[in-house]
Amino acid sequence: MCTKYRRKVLQGDFDERLKHWVREVFAHFGLELIQQETDQDHLHIVLGMSPAFGSLSWFVNSLKSTTSRRLRQEFPRLKSDVRHDTFWSRSYFVASMGQVRLEDVKRYVETQTDR
Repeated sequence: MCTKYRRKVLQGDFDERLKHWVREVFAHFGLELIQQETDQDHLHIVLGMSPAFGSLSWFVNSLKSTTSRRLRQEFPRLKSDVRHDTFWSRSYFVASMGQVRLEDVKRYVETQTDR
């Protein structure tokens, strides 16, 4: 998930609180959060979910709206940093990992802050 206009706001306190709220949302929905990592303008998540869960797009939209709302409540200055009251961009990327080892994906996500 990317921030709107690729604003580089996911740093310091924002980063830690975002990760906290992501864990809360996953717990609420009963999904497995395997790993998460942020760069300055985007969030990578590795998750485990059953095909019976339902709509992934519905979950991602719920995750975006919940984290955006919570971060704005906790960090009022964020409202002035991001235009049009939109924290996340509308797009996101999802890939299943049938032929890739979980360790390789984890290593990729871990190294995102190094780039």
